[in-house]
Amino acid sequence: MDKIQLLINGEWIGKKDDQWINVINPASNETIAQIVRGNETHANLAVQAARFALKNSEWKSIKPFERGQFLQETARHIREHAIELALLESLDTGKPHAQAKSDIEAAARYFEFYGGMADKVFGDTIPIEEDLLNVTVIEPIGVTLHIVPWNYPIQITSRSVAAALATGNVVIVKSSEDTPLTTNFLAKWFHEKLPKGVFQHLTGYGSEIGAALTSHPGINQITFTGSVPTGIAVMKSAADNVVPVTLELGGKSPNIVFADADLARAVPAIVNSIVQNAGQTCSAGSRLLVDEAIAEELLEKLIERFNSLKVGPPTLQADVGPIINQKQYNRILGIINEIGEDAKVLVGGKAVQVEGYTKGFYISPTIIEASSHNETYVQEEIFGPVLSVVRFKGIEEAIELANATDYGLVAGVWTKDIDQAHHVASRIESGQVFINSYGAAGGVQMPFGGYKKSGIGREKSHLAVQNYIQIKNLAIQVKY
Repeated sequence: MDKIQLLINGEWIGKKDDQWINVINPASNETIAQIVRGNETHANLAVQAARFALKNSEWKSIKPFERGQFLQETARHIREHAIELALLESLDTGKPHAQAKSDIEAAARYFEFYGGMADKVFGDTIPIEEDLLNVTVIEPIGVTLHIVPWNYPIQITSRSVAAALATGNVVIVKSSEDTPLTTNFLAKWFHEKLPKGVFQHLTGYGSEIGAALTSHPGINQITFTGSVPTGIAVMKSAADNVVPVTLELGGKSPNIVFADADLARAVPAIVNSIVQNAGQTCSAGSRLLVDEAIAEELLEKLIERFNSLKVGPPTLQADVGPIINQKQYNRILGIINEIGEDAKVLVGGKAVQVEGYTKGFYISPTIIEASSHNETYVQEEIFGPVLSVVRFKGIEEAIELANATDYGLVAGVWTKDIDQAHHVASRIESGQVFINSYGAAGGVQMPFGGYKKSGIGREKSHLAVQNYIQIKNLAIQVKY
């Protein structure tokens, strides 16, 4: 069994007499590794090391193009070990191998993309008056904290760490206690290649070491992906030190299907958007808003697809993997079991026993036709393979329903009418809108973030570097 140590100031920290946390494979409910239960002392040591590394000439003297070259090298390293990393990601999260492989390639693309941007973050000259040279200088924001969730650990680690390193920051990553394996793999690489303290990996519970880090006055910026309540707590901690945050907090994203939609294209996209990673995706298409004129036809096709999906572990090449842990598993089943009599469970809605993996956390992909859009399970993020269906009549009702939640992360619009598509897209309160597709979080180059309680700021794309820089204005008076 692997014992994953903390990486602090270039040293691996973790002794036998430390407290350790078991890491569970959700496909089998078996312990696959142990991590150090990090504490406030560990957090203080890491921040102290990071602040020293930030000012140390060993890191400051590395030129932007050299940082870019290193990030490109990191992308190559990830691809060279793609098979191993995909197996680790599947083992840690329970997701199918095909999805894990896609995650590994996405991680490589982040380092590749921001490697290309490292020497292309420019300042400006600003005309003021004669004999006054006014310029803006871009500087790293400092010590950046990256709190990574359990659903896409290597992707989400890579997308923010790559942007932060590209702009000259030093980083501390706090991985989820459920899924530390691939971040630990990256930590070993950074340990070999970077000056000590530039990249540090901490493990433990969010309420302990996570809270110690978010409230630490030595942290200069926080990137957090997770639930709304935890995001609010992170934001409050950061506020005490006037520290900026980038928050990606989830969604209740709709696929809006109009009567003229191409159902042959829409159906597989709708299914994938809710069953990918067993629905444990912030951008999951967890609401289906369908024109009542085609509702019966569409639901019939979706039920057929859902019934054909194989639920099980990665080793059985399943379409839908397990829920991450017992707590989430019980929570999702509890929500399904509390659905009122007026709603219709069209398919699924049950725990699944997989032969040979009877202790795993499996739930059948579920479609619920809601009695009202105001129902809690329609409004709140379930984070499981559960699709809520609401019928609409007319374009204005579709728009009203699409915006009738506290979230605004992603939306899909399905119609052949280009005027209708643009009208709807322009009125949806969402960070990403896909027309006749549903790309979840989309590509590396596409800005990703939400409206309302879906978060603050944007990750991915060229815009993400703005999270990790600060701008200094220099005014130089020229005298002859």
